[in-house]
Amino acid sequence: MKQNRYRGVIEIAWFNRHQYVAGTLVCLGAGWIWLRIPLPVIPCALLALGTGLAAFWLAASLAASHYIYDRSGLSTWEWVKPLFPKPPTRWANIHCGFDETTASLDRLFPRSERLVLDIFDAGEMTEASLQRARRCETRAPVAVRAQSAALPARDEQMEALFVLFAAHELRHRFARSALFRELHRVLARDRRFLLVEHLRDGWNFLAFGLGYWHFLPRREWVAQIRGAGFTVEREFHKTPFVRARLLRKEARS
Repeated sequence: MKQNRYRGVIEIAWFNRHQYVAGTLVCLGAGWIWLRIPLPVIPCALLALGTGLAAFWLAASLAASHYIYDRSGLSTWEWVKPLFPKPPTRWANIHCGFDETTASLDRLFPRSERLVLDIFDAGEMTEASLQRARRCETRAPVAVRAQSAALPARDEQMEALFVLFAAHELRHRFARSALFRELHRVLARDRRFLLVEHLRDGWNFLAFGLGYWHFLPRREWVAQIRGAGFTVEREFHKTPFVRARLLRKEARS
């Protein structure tokens, strides 16, 4: 559980500081032009509109991040436990090198065996924000480095899987498909897999502007889930900006 009431938004601002600095400089520069240089009505109106939108999204993204990660209760992960009424004896948590979830899952399932996998791919995951997040000291449990297309687990070894804000970092569809096939392989029959992600939808556009393009649309996740052979047991919002899906690998008929 986070001790600092503003830790989530501070991390978002720090990891994405290049974008916030650039946005602030654009707003300041546009404001200087608007005050100092006489412009015709239409260019002046367009400049004011663009500056206003940039300033709005700078503030809205921070406000939304603070709500999601610091105020909503999502990041405590306490809401996960009722989704698994029979605690798994073996589970895996898959992330991309920045792990703030395994410690919480350990508290939820204290008498279980867990495997933490880091599927970071330096060739594909080149965003500066993710690179900074990986360098951040979180005191997270040691993870096993793994390839998303070849997870180091036996067939049907795991009784639960957790992929929390990580799968979208695989930017190519074939890479996500390979990961989902591996998740299906290692999950035991009639067991559950929790997928949590932002969506490329209206709520995230309102909060993050064009940054929402980093997320994937719902139809893409539906295709990945169905293509891998999972069924959706439950789908629900955790805040308007985050969608959780509880997936199941069906038992043999």
